[in-house]
Amino acid sequence: MTVQLDSVTQQIATITKAARTAQKTLGRASRAEKDAALAVMAEAIDANRAAILEANAKDLQRGQENNTADALLDRLQLTDERIDGLVSALGELASLPDPIGNVLRGNNLPNGIRMQQIRVPLGVVGAIYEARPNVTVDIAGIGIKSGNAVILRGGSAAETTNGVTISVLRDALEANGLPADLIQGIDELGRDGANALMTYRGGVDVLIPRGGPGLIRTVVEQAAVPVIETGAGVGHVFVDASADPQKAVDVVFNSKTHRPSVCNAAETVLIHKDAKETGVNVLNTLQSSGVLLHVDPTAATWVTDAVAATEEDWATEYLDMEMSVKIVDDIAEAIEHVEMYSTGHTEVILTENLSNAERYIAEVDAAVVMINASSRFTDGGQFGLGAEIGISTQKLHARGPMGLEELTSTKWILRGDGQIRH
Repeated sequence: MTVQLDSVTQQIATITKAARTAQKTLGRASRAEKDAALAVMAEAIDANRAAILEANAKDLQRGQENNTADALLDRLQLTDERIDGLVSALGELASLPDPIGNVLRGNNLPNGIRMQQIRVPLGVVGAIYEARPNVTVDIAGIGIKSGNAVILRGGSAAETTNGVTISVLRDALEANGLPADLIQGIDELGRDGANALMTYRGGVDVLIPRGGPGLIRTVVEQAAVPVIETGAGVGHVFVDASADPQKAVDVVFNSKTHRPSVCNAAETVLIHKDAKETGVNVLNTLQSSGVLLHVDPTAATWVTDAVAATEEDWATEYLDMEMSVKIVDDIAEAIEHVEMYSTGHTEVILTENLSNAERYIAEVDAAVVMINASSRFTDGGQFGLGAEIGISTQKLHARGPMGLEELTSTKWILRGDGQIRH
């Protein structure tokens, strides 16, 4: 019996089939060919920045008219500096080793069969994300380098920017002799297109959501295809009693304010009760830069002009100039709080006590745990991965910043000479 597909699902079926055909061509490409494509893509983004910025201005204007939150507008906005970063990221990807074909392990079996496990592309990667046009370029670049076709749903907020950007990238691929259908966008299909991408089995090999908790939850709960979950970033900085006072001020300030609208910005600061002087300096510094503090009863006696923290605050990803504050009795209470409210993204401890640092590493369950460094370093580019497709907070296959290797699977290769099994 033939199953009739609705019109949008039929379009998704056609798009994913075209992606799969294109991916076979890319799968045969050498590293030199893929790196050349990345170089042409970077040149095209640079050469067409005026058109991309013009499209982005339209998206920003529409967002302002729709009273979009400042944090989302910050994610949405492209500038010359941010486009420079995208061009640079594509160049860095080209300079990285090609993971495809790498031998992970091998052995010669007693019967003479030679066995190897090698890296291969996942195939067709779908991505659903919100108001982040920079992600369009990052995912496209990582896809090409790792041998994957990509299908992108960037959301209505950035539809104009994404449309122009994807067109530029597709033209660049064709100019370099690769199929344009290695990069496809489905924004014009709206939410129905996103739903069809999530539920059409046999379409994408994996789907990666990147955005707020609502989007991620929707994809995880509704998808009928494999999903790599990128989690929201309710992360903490714990100021231990032994923390260096200046490091504490600098790291907490940077973790919160450097770019508050992103997932690796810290949302809660935990301060040891014996680090009051340091803690007061940390909190005053945050307030002097306009951070609204949501404080527990003890912290309320340390600062003025703060608001009382509620139970909801401890689990809130503000993505803005707001931060919750809790004073803890010891490291055990800090770890207990993190265990209860962390989304498993990035957790930081500021301490000069080696034993406490090692305990935090051992007991805190997160994709990234840092000692005496800003949470803002949880980033594929900062990790030397070139760019990233997202930060995975799950524990299967990929965890933390997802770069090239995280978009690969493996294949076993056995070379025999007529052996049969007895």
